[in-house]
Amino acid sequence: MKRISIDPITRLEGHGKIDIFLDDQGNVANAYLQIPELRGFERFCVGRPAEEMPNLTNRICGVCPEAHHMAATKALDDLFQVDPPPTAKKLRELFYSIFYATDHTTHFYALGGPDFVVGPEAPPLERNILGVVKKVGLEIASKVLKMRHDGHHLIQMIGGRRVHPNWGLPGGVSRGINEEQRQEIERLGREAVEFAQFSLKLFHDVVLGNTRYVELIRSDTYVHRTYNMGTVDAQNRVNFYDGQIRVVGPDGREHAKYPPRQYSEYIAEHVEPWTYLKFPYLKKIGWKGFVDGVDSGVYKASPLSRLNAADGMATPLAQAEYERFYDALGGKPVHHTLATHWARLIELLYATERWVELATDPEITGKEYRVLPTKTPSEGVGCVEAPRGTLTHHYWTDERGILTRVNLIVGTTNNYAPISMSIRKAAQNLIRGGQLREGLLNMVEMAFRAYDPCFGCATHSLPGQMPLEVRLRAADGSVLRTLRQNLD
Repeated sequence: MKRISIDPITRLEGHGKIDIFLDDQGNVANAYLQIPELRGFERFCVGRPAEEMPNLTNRICGVCPEAHHMAATKALDDLFQVDPPPTAKKLRELFYSIFYATDHTTHFYALGGPDFVVGPEAPPLERNILGVVKKVGLEIASKVLKMRHDGHHLIQMIGGRRVHPNWGLPGGVSRGINEEQRQEIERLGREAVEFAQFSLKLFHDVVLGNTRYVELIRSDTYVHRTYNMGTVDAQNRVNFYDGQIRVVGPDGREHAKYPPRQYSEYIAEHVEPWTYLKFPYLKKIGWKGFVDGVDSGVYKASPLSRLNAADGMATPLAQAEYERFYDALGGKPVHHTLATHWARLIELLYATERWVELATDPEITGKEYRVLPTKTPSEGVGCVEAPRGTLTHHYWTDERGILTRVNLIVGTTNNYAPISMSIRKAAQNLIRGGQLREGLLNMVEMAFRAYDPCFGCATHSLPGQMPLEVRLRAADGSVLRTLRQNLD
């Protein structure tokens, strides 16, 4: 049996590789997405004071530290049994909306976009952000850079740092904003709404206007009928910061809806010996392996999943695009993995609209932005929608607030099983009879890239053996012997 390795896979955070195994006819027998790194944050957080977690866990990753910061802060609210004042909640959601818009911009233009703007089979040296700039022009590139600059500028203004914020506290935040800052946030927010609309128009023109790309999106190669997860508000509309977790089936029917504190009643994790990443699944259905359908416990948690799990968007422009999305793709739910890129841009528009709504809220400059905790801590859960999926922080402490146990279910971890299924199906459909070219391998990578995976913070399973390959070479470089463990 022949093995093809894509190592390392590209345009993601963290490290990973894809091993594709061909049978004697040159067809794909199986494919594995292996994560060979262990970060171990859950273990080395134990023994630390719980109030360190918002600043400690946001070091897990430089891509979405704001998500870990906010989930940790909300977990401390629950741990210390304190309800932040309205101004604090609105400031947090404002901060989080700005982060979301900035992060989604990065993925579309730098990580996912090159496959469509430049082309899935373009030369690798062109299939990157520089290739996008060359294709769309410097004027559009300047818009992207301005959006990212503005977002990180405001993240620093509100959260203290451009990358690793140090702002969230149990019961609120460390500081508020004044009227001058509010006016700047509003002005940049209105410009961000225009940028989001521009990005959607670009997607419609470049991607949906290309018949080949539409066929690729609709292709069965990139379809998986799994359950979908996302956080919703009281009206079942998408919300990134707060609400209940809703899960709908492949048929669109509601399977579950629960507050974050009850997550362990609905979610369990499966372990395989060939990877450091766990596979969450729906506990009431059970782990049935890497298969989709109503009888499988596999679920997705992604921009597409959030739209599928919700009944709509909470802002008018995003709602109009949401309706256009489902009209174009045949109604709910949508199971086309590559449609996640369109869903991500709809979320970008929602995030910018919500940014402006909160920046113009009369309470946003209020002076009461923290309530001091007084209760003895014991256990707390905090949850937000990270751009890559539902993010849960669960802490246990002694009576002094020292952590005795930590569990993190990270956005990408939710998606590991469907990502694995997606790359296997793409490989099986694209590679036939041993016919292989670089462009096809990139199209296999596109199956995971739609999820915008972030593996650095997601790895926390320790198998019995480390996956390892050692090659012993002679002085002339020839391989004398290869030692392998836990790779097949």
